[in-house]
Amino acid sequence: MAYFDSLETRSADQRASDLARDLPWLIAHAKTTPAMGVSLAGVEAAAITSAEALASLPVIRKADLSGAQKLHPPLGGFLPAGGAFEHVFQSPGPIYEIGRTTADWWRMGRFLHACGVGRGDIVQNCFGYHLTPAGMIFESGARAVGAAVLPAGTGQTDLQVRAAVDVGSTAYAGTPDYLKIILDRAEELGERLRITRAAVGGGALFPSLRREYADRGILTLQCYATADLGNIAYESEAMEGMILDEGVVVEIVRPGTGDPVPMGEVGEVVVTTLNRDYPLVRFATGDLSALMPGVSPCGRTNLRIRGWMGRADQTTKIKGMFVRPEQVAEFVARHEEVARARVIATRDGEMDAMTVQVESRASNPALYEGSVLEVLKLRGRVEIVTPGSLPNDGKVIEDRRSYG
Repeated sequence: MAYFDSLETRSADQRASDLARDLPWLIAHAKTTPAMGVSLAGVEAAAITSAEALASLPVIRKADLSGAQKLHPPLGGFLPAGGAFEHVFQSPGPIYEIGRTTADWWRMGRFLHACGVGRGDIVQNCFGYHLTPAGMIFESGARAVGAAVLPAGTGQTDLQVRAAVDVGSTAYAGTPDYLKIILDRAEELGERLRITRAAVGGGALFPSLRREYADRGILTLQCYATADLGNIAYESEAMEGMILDEGVVVEIVRPGTGDPVPMGEVGEVVVTTLNRDYPLVRFATGDLSALMPGVSPCGRTNLRIRGWMGRADQTTKIKGMFVRPEQVAEFVARHEEVARARVIATRDGEMDAMTVQVESRASNPALYEGSVLEVLKLRGRVEIVTPGSLPNDGKVIEDRRSYG
C-alpha cells in the first residue's frame, strides 16, 4: 500500500522522538505571539517534550479566541510578529481565522490520499468558498494529491449534476448528506455520474447513509477538521476509528478541565497544532471523543480516536453549521413576547432537520421564521408552545439524532 508520506508509518519511538524535538520549538515560537506570550509566561519551552508535558499548560477555548479578537481585531494577537497570510475567514461567533496558499497548509492531502483520490481525478468540491474556509481547505488538499477541482460550492443542484456529467467528476468533497441530493437529482434527470469516492466532513456520516453510498459504488470516508486547526483526524479504508493527522498533538481531557482522561474514556478533544503560521497550543474544540488502543489495520501507526461523539457543551452542528446557545439567546432577546426557545436537531430521512420550539402566546409561527434564519443561519420549522411548557433542564439545544 502506498502512503501519503513516511510520517504515517513511523514507529512509536520515532514519533515520540520527533515530538520531543518539535514541541519545545513550537512552545517557544507560540510565546512570541502577544496572546500566548501571556498565557505561557513562565513556561520553560525546553521542558515541554511530550503530550504528557503539554498537560501542564493552560487550555485555550473558542471563547478566549473570540474575546481576544474583540479586544484586538481581527485576530486577537494569536499570530507571531510579522506573520503572513493570504486569506481571512469568518466562522460563526464570529471568529476569524487565517488561511495560507502554501502547500497543503490545512494538511488535508493525507485524508484525500487515504480516500484514493489522486492524479487524474476531478474533485467536485461542494464545500462553501465564501467567508468560511472549508472550500479552500479541501481544494488545498486536492492540489496536494495532484487532483483537479471543480469548485462547485453549495446549492444549485441541477447545475451541480450538469457540471458533474460534463466534466466527468470522479470524486466528491462536501457534507455527508448533500451528495445524496446530487445523486438523487441525477437519477431523476436520467444522468449517470462517475463519482466513486467521497471525502466528507462538516457533519456526522450516519451508517445508513454510508451504506447507501456503498450500494451506489461510492467509497465514503470522513475526516474531522476545524477552521482553526485544519485536519485533525481521518478515516482510511479500514474504517476502524479515525487516525490522528501527523501535524497535530491530540489530548482527550475531562470536559471543563485540562486534565487528560485514561485511554478509551470519552472526553473533550484538545489539540496542539504544529503550525508555524498559527501555533495554537492546547486549543479546546468543544467536541467529545475517545482515544482507541492499538493501530489501524491499514498500516498507519498514529493514535486513533473514535470519531465525533457529541459536544462537551450544547453547541450542535446541524446541516454542517454550528448552532450555539448564545445564538438561541439572541433570538429570544429579539422578541419581547418570547419567554424561552429550544432548538431540536433531528433527522428527516438522510437529512438533518431543525425545529425551533418557541414559548409564546402568539399563534403564527411565520412571525419567527425570519429571525430564526437571520440569527441561526439555518432554515427550520418553528413550533409555538405554551409558555412554561419547555422542560426546566437548562437545555436550549437538544440533539435527538442517533449516532449508533
